[in-house]
Amino acid sequence: MPSITTIHESLPYIDTPPTPQELEAATLLIAHERSLVPDDPHHALLPPPLPSESPFLTPLLESEFARISSNPQQSKLLTLDFSRYSSLPTPPENPTHESLQTVLSQAYTSQAHISLRRTHLALLDSYGKNAWLTGNYHLEGELKALESELAATKKEIDLLTLRRKAAQDQAGPELLELEKTWKAGVGRVLETEAAAEALRREVLEVRRRQAQE
Repeated sequence: MPSITTIHESLPYIDTPPTPQELEAATLLIAHERSLVPDDPHHALLPPPLPSESPFLTPLLESEFARISSNPQQSKLLTLDFSRYSSLPTPPENPTHESLQTVLSQAYTSQAHISLRRTHLALLDSYGKNAWLTGNYHLEGELKALESELAATKKEIDLLTLRRKAAQDQAGPELLELEKTWKAGVGRVLETEAAAEALRREVLEVRRRQAQE
């Protein structure tokens, strides 16, 4: 759910501000409407929540905790053993062709690993700083572009709000005159109905008197 940090006016500018009683009545109506359809606290694209008994444990974490509790002596994760790459193997006391072949293979493996590490460290020492600065430069450019786009969007919103306010202010006098005319017409209708009702009562009163005579 997006975080809303800005509120834009959407009520007509020519309307009079609502009273506290009207605001309270509107708030009660909104609360009643929202109570009919409860809010979904989870986004539709998110996975379903975990059970309440384990709010943060996934099946993989539970299996790992079970393995650690079953054998506390081997509580560390089973990772790759890099010790064989850090030093050359020692030949056996009674060497054979097979054992020497194994030691030679291990020596080749250690030599290749150490050579690659030296190469990577040399590359990092030569180009790491420039690569880091270049990455920061590109990130800074992306940030400036996003900030510029955000500022342009805010400017468009402000201009649209000003145009909307100007259009409503321009049409305000006409709308107020139409409202005044409508209220006057409704008032004349009510006055006509009241006069007709009074005339009807007078006619009924005259007929009642004539009937009594």
